[in-house]
Amino acid sequence: MHHRWKPIEDYESYTDLATAELGALAQVWREQLERLGSRDSYRRFEVRLKREWAIETGLIERLYTLDRGITQLLIERGIHAALIPHERGTNPDAIVAMIRDHEEAVEGIFDFVKGTRPLSTSYIKELHALMTRHQETVEGLDSLGRKTSVPLIRGAYKRLPNNPLRPDGTIHEYCPPEQVDSEMDRLIALHHQHDDVAPEVEAAWLHHRFSQIHPFQDGNGRIARALATLVFVKAGWFPLVVRDRERAEYIDALEVADDGDLNPLVDYFAGLQKRAFVHALNIAEEIRQERRVADTIRSVRRQLQKRRDFLVTEWEAAKSIAATLRKQAERRLDAVAQDLKREMSGVLEHGDYFTSGAEDGDEHSHYYRRQVIQTAKELDYFANPHIYRSWTRMVLRNTDLTVVLIAFHGIGREFQGVLACSASWFQRVETEDGEREVGPVTAVTDSVFLINYKEPLDEAAARFSSWLEDAIVRSLKLWQETAL
Repeated sequence: MHHRWKPIEDYESYTDLATAELGALAQVWREQLERLGSRDSYRRFEVRLKREWAIETGLIERLYTLDRGITQLLIERGIHAALIPHERGTNPDAIVAMIRDHEEAVEGIFDFVKGTRPLSTSYIKELHALMTRHQETVEGLDSLGRKTSVPLIRGAYKRLPNNPLRPDGTIHEYCPPEQVDSEMDRLIALHHQHDDVAPEVEAAWLHHRFSQIHPFQDGNGRIARALATLVFVKAGWFPLVVRDRERAEYIDALEVADDGDLNPLVDYFAGLQKRAFVHALNIAEEIRQERRVADTIRSVRRQLQKRRDFLVTEWEAAKSIAATLRKQAERRLDAVAQDLKREMSGVLEHGDYFTSGAEDGDEHSHYYRRQVIQTAKELDYFANPHIYRSWTRMVLRNTDLTVVLIAFHGIGREFQGVLACSASWFQRVETEDGEREVGPVTAVTDSVFLINYKEPLDEAAARFSSWLEDAIVRSLKLWQETAL
């Protein structure tokens, strides 16, 4: 037995699990959403996000297989069988029917949140019946222990154990059928007591505890992600889109939660929400541009005046935080450079280690634009060095010249209350003719660091310190692998 079932547990402490950055970022997004004006245009963004949720939640469970190109086509053009290739073993009509069930379910979650009905076990059963409406069978075992397909029971709790056998021969034990009713009642009761829990924390807790129970014969993963989505939508955030390409990270976080540590799952959910906020902020300006020209002309003066008044405070606050964090990065990189100089003395004969930087508006602040753009592409966001740019760097010079770059810049097509910071690593390698050319640029963090004017400086500085340390460690490891 790899994992034994035990009754679900409440939080020991949830305050340490929350991500301060997300709360502040959510406030910035709510203000941007109010300024969009044309809710019909924003609706198109929501529709695409819901389609992606509907498609990916089935891909994760291996209900069907689609390549990234077809998935993107369905997201952009709608769920149509004609867009799915008729390959051997593929039934486009059946796939579309299941995806549309998922799509209807996520639409229902938005409607559910708008109403006054509290979350209940009866609603969860309704959700299961809807999401499995076009799924006829589920994999099971016959009397001889052989795999076989059995009819799926929709909208009702399991009648037999559904403990999966892992590839290594161990068993993951879920809640016994006779305990499901009481465990689900307890899950809902505890959830209703969590009024002041941060959305990313409650979504992770509800998802994991529901998964521990595994109350249905099949479809539990889809329902778990639907419940997490319900928590986020209720907070005014975005549906939880777990993409198939991230399946391993998602499963790993769930398994760590099985061992009592919810942190990785909270961090994973927070990262998905952060990505959604970044994408939404990036399109905010594009959505506003979709208004009719006549309406824009009539309102342009009023809008510009109002926006200018808003921006003065937001812009100065965000710039002030960015400037402070740049100095923080410069001090830390300088300390690392001094440590390297001391430790490498006598080991590397021609080594040299130093730092430099440029503030926004400095004559050198436009340096490294190409590296910033390349790093942003790797991390999947739109960098805008035109509205803000500053940087600090650490140079490691021996046979080749290595640069660790911490760059501050705008994000999106215009300032939306948020600035960004990226960390990258690259080398200037000497060629055979004695020239130096810049090698590939590598991002040394998993995500961009976001600076928003709503977050207190001390909280931003604490987050930045941890993010920066990770960037430095990864940079030094790359240097060790390539330069030494």
